[in-house]
Amino acid sequence: MKRLNNKLLLIILLIISGYGIISSCTHKDQVLPAAVSTAVKITRGNHVHLPGLTAGDTTQWKFDKVHSAVNWSTPFLEVGANLTGKFNQFGVADLSNNTKLQNYSVAGQPLPDTSWAFYESQPEKTHFAGYVQINTINTGEPGRDGGCLVTTLATTKIVPGTQNLTVTNIAQIKTTSVTFDPAANDYIVVFNFTWQGGLASPITQSITGKLTYVPKALVPSGAYSDFGLRFEFQINKADYGIISTETADKIDIVINANFNNK
Repeated sequence: MKRLNNKLLLIILLIISGYGIISSCTHKDQVLPAAVSTAVKITRGNHVHLPGLTAGDTTQWKFDKVHSAVNWSTPFLEVGANLTGKFNQFGVADLSNNTKLQNYSVAGQPLPDTSWAFYESQPEKTHFAGYVQINTINTGEPGRDGGCLVTTLATTKIVPGTQNLTVTNIAQIKTTSVTFDPAANDYIVVFNFTWQGGLASPITQSITGKLTYVPKALVPSGAYSDFGLRFEFQINKADYGIISTETADKIDIVINANFNNK
């Protein structure tokens, strides 16, 4: 009888301890940690960058054309891998005053690159205007650059020593509004895009693009500071009278602009 009682007691103890283990493993009364947020973390500072041309004045920011680029890409034959290229000559100047649309006999920038301002936390104050010289298109393939592309884009070949800012050779952008991007650490830009292309006269269309700010920072040598702006948008070549069976209608444009306060 004693042995039976001992076995019964042992079984009861095992049941009780097993229940305790199961209970502890289920964490029934334990508060689980909150799930990791997948929301985009948006952080913006208060940098203000304004243009100027005075060398050595660190409050004035100068466009660094040498380290900037205007790139384009579009699918080959509308379905293939992308054709890519860039424009060799461009600037950050407002050409909406038609008296500026002319040839300039200069080797460098024909106009001051000062048609811009950037306010990191006040996008309504941010603005910029700029242009590319269409005939300076460069794909790295001489057979296209010097021949069919210039003809397709309805412009003329480069004249050595001349910066061609005439109406048939210029595509322009000019902002109309800049606002915060609610879904990213970027800005939404609405702007006018003006180009004649293959038409009888230039047309202007309102287009929306995305602007990304690369914050001000000292360069590795510590001698001066630099900041960058990346601007992305898309145009439809057919809207400007450009007929080409080699490219898709949609052309992606990416502008990488760097500025310094040297």
